[in-house]
Amino acid sequence: MSSETGSKPATGMPLVALLYLARGLRGFGDGFAIIVLPAYMTALGYDAAAVGIVATASLLGTAVLTLGVGWIAPRHDLRALLIFGAGLMAATGLAFPNVEHIALITLVAFIGTVNPSAGDLGVLVPLEHAVLARSATDARRTQVFARYSLIGALSTAAGSLATSVPDVLVAHGTTRLAAFRLMFYAYAALGAAGALLYRNVPHAVGETKAPVAPLGPSRNTVYKLAALFSIDAFAGGFVAQSLLVLWLFERFDLSLSAAGLFFFWSSTLAAFSYPVAAWIAKRAGLVNTMVFTHIPSSLFLILAAFAPNLYLALGLLLLRAALSQMDVPTRTSYVMAVVTPAERPAAASVTAVPRSLASSISPAISGVLLTTAFSGLPLVVCGTLKIAYDLALLFSFRHVRPPEEQG
Repeated sequence: MSSETGSKPATGMPLVALLYLARGLRGFGDGFAIIVLPAYMTALGYDAAAVGIVATASLLGTAVLTLGVGWIAPRHDLRALLIFGAGLMAATGLAFPNVEHIALITLVAFIGTVNPSAGDLGVLVPLEHAVLARSATDARRTQVFARYSLIGALSTAAGSLATSVPDVLVAHGTTRLAAFRLMFYAYAALGAAGALLYRNVPHAVGETKAPVAPLGPSRNTVYKLAALFSIDAFAGGFVAQSLLVLWLFERFDLSLSAAGLFFFWSSTLAAFSYPVAAWIAKRAGLVNTMVFTHIPSSLFLILAAFAPNLYLALGLLLLRAALSQMDVPTRTSYVMAVVTPAERPAAASVTAVPRSLASSISPAISGVLLTTAFSGLPLVVCGTLKIAYDLALLFSFRHVRPPEEQG
């Protein structure tokens, strides 16, 4: 059974809609987990350097698992792999509340699915991308990914608001650590719900015949893109969302509830930037959209590092949020467009894994930089490196056009 847009799994729900719903559940869990995790570690007595190490372990583990799944996906049932990923999310939520030693927290972070960055990384991403890419025509592909990203960001925004729940529980007599643990159990429940949804995905969603090699004629293009994306991800790791939360906690004494409200609005702005990005891409092209929305967002991030008060810092970070994620659906659509259909699962993985590996290095460095006299240094480093990446991407791929931009 091919996974066309209109095909319906056992639920009667269109396959694309089912994947959108699963993405929404995962996004909601990520929305509160990435804020609760550093708060949980702080409550246990750990400092910024320890949080940075855990963030690094999480991203490194994500990279290893995503690489493995991307390589076997062309030859295996995508439904089984999707269910495995959701089951891993449930296991992560069950494990975190039951460990307190830094070594065990780091191990769970490495194996598990909590994503400390604002981007959508993880074992499920290349699998869902491959299914979605086969479910849309060239003309609709960017729009499909824009909606996918929109749903994920709005769900993440809603999840950010859920970080007020621990404060409510504490006000009613629950200890702070117990409240954080309940949030992790809620994360596990969302993973289990995702697994139930993936059970309705048709078995044969990939190619009817597996390719001889995961990557073929598009290998060089994919490797060049992966190298560039790794620069962007290395830069982004300096302000992984869990570390940005910590910077706001320590620099401006921001409360957990206020942090949740801020990330709700930043995620909401990012969400509504996705359809705007699809609209711009139709007129300016995918690469131009990626580059010329990304550079201003990096400038806002650099300025935020020097903000003298909380309100100016939050304002600049919100401006950054309105622009910084426009490259997400356009980048995904571009990768899926410049490779053959048989190469899409591997291409999604190969471009995602170096990003995870690169972004896993910088949080540990950022955690140390946060303890220096100028705690905004990670923001400056991130913004500068991202601008360099944008210029390199424009120079290297401005003439490599997807099918819808040719002719």
